[in-house]
Amino acid sequence: QVQLVESGGGLVQAGGSLRLSCAASGGTFSGYFMGWFRQAPGKERELVAYISRSGSGSYYAAPVAGRFTISRDNAKNTVDLQMNSLKPEDTAVYYCAASIATIPLHERLYNYWGQGTQVTVSS
Repeated sequence: QVQLVESGGGLVQAGGSLRLSCAASGGTFSGYFMGWFRQAPGKERELVAYISRSGSGSYYAAPVAGRFTISRDNAKNTVDLQMNSLKPEDTAVYYCAASIATIPLHERLYNYWGQGTQVTVSS
């Protein structure tokens, strides 16, 4: 059983930056692909980015490509999401998730989830 705890959310003005962090415990962290999802009010949860087990590969959804960077530290059991040039449409609850699948593009492929952290971007 893997436990995931997100931190780093908050309120930021458009154009600003935030760094989200997710701490994992209770499992072999390096055995999982790690993803960040977000869910805005009234919308479905969507994949933002994921990173491979070693950290050598990553994927970004089109709306965040070039602005967000996902990274992981397998020694510390953490995965971060650096968010730059934030826009009001980035406002959402952001979730960290772990997957034993390879190329986990869909949320049904994720086995463990954090509780979420709120990110609010004001215009």
